[in-house]
Amino acid sequence: MHRTTRIKITELNPHLMCVLCGGYFIDATTIIECLHSFCKMCIVRYLEASKYCPICDVQVHKTKPLLNIRSDKTLQDIVYKLVPGLFKNEMKRRRDFYAEHPVDASNGSNEDRGEVADEDKRIITDDEIISLSIEFFDQSRLGGAVEDKQSKDQVANKRYLQCPAAMTVMHLRKFLRSKMDIPNAYQVEVMYEDEPLKDYYTLMDIAYIYTWRRNGPLPLKYRVRPNCKKMKVSHAQQEGQNSASRSGPESDSASDKAGSPAGAPSTSSSLPSPDTPAQSPHPQLPHGPNNVNGTPVATTPTPSRPFTQFGSGGGSSSKPRKVSLNGSSTTSG
Repeated sequence: MHRTTRIKITELNPHLMCVLCGGYFIDATTIIECLHSFCKMCIVRYLEASKYCPICDVQVHKTKPLLNIRSDKTLQDIVYKLVPGLFKNEMKRRRDFYAEHPVDASNGSNEDRGEVADEDKRIITDDEIISLSIEFFDQSRLGGAVEDKQSKDQVANKRYLQCPAAMTVMHLRKFLRSKMDIPNAYQVEVMYEDEPLKDYYTLMDIAYIYTWRRNGPLPLKYRVRPNCKKMKVSHAQQEGQNSASRSGPESDSASDKAGSPAGAPSTSSSLPSPDTPAQSPHPQLPHGPNNVNGTPVATTPTPSRPFTQFGSGGGSSSKPRKVSLNGSSTTSG
């Protein structure tokens, strides 16, 4: 089973902070030679006095180190999305700076002047309210074209909600279950298009993972299915009970067989077959007449079964011996 671990932002700070100023990256810039990153202003000021990396002391460039540094937009976007409020605070600082220095604002871009809103940068904060739409997931509509009537029904069945960006999918499932009175025997799945979402996903995670463009409500779907885990457990228990009831007589007979001595002959099978050579369960005892149903029966030796127990040497020199049956003596041999 897949296990997830939530990581605190403090555990990621070594990868998000500049070693020169001790703060989070602003305009993250990376050295080409060693791929170490810093704030743009920090590394530019540092390279004015030194031509070596502040971390690993590799030479950036012999004469012009500023030629071997590049802006890292991907890293900066990650920092803005992981650190709450960093982008908004940085944009406010830039607007305040250029308000005091209007001459310098003509050369920079909108982001440099702090005129980019969170919506344009697709930065979402935890306390932001996100509009979403929720509708029933219909499997039959995936394969073919959707008719006008179905599309009208689909629009009519949509529900619109406004929720905090920090709300998880688990909270949304509980809301749907209580709102529609879904029994516990069924499970509710929240989906984005045709992909089920994890319970620990927040609305902010979904917006980042599926690149929500803010051009409409966040489109979500749901479906209701039987609880497979409970059905599997009950089915397995039922099969176990049925197998136990079926194997009851067999197990009893098997235990009887196991308790009886191995190879002990029964009364009905005490006589050997005339066509099959019989083997005595006790070869050290000679075979004499047996009592079957109260009638003495003499066992006749067959050619395929030599009785060497009767004589010391061979079959011709055997001596007669007496066998007592029910108190009367009988001569055999």
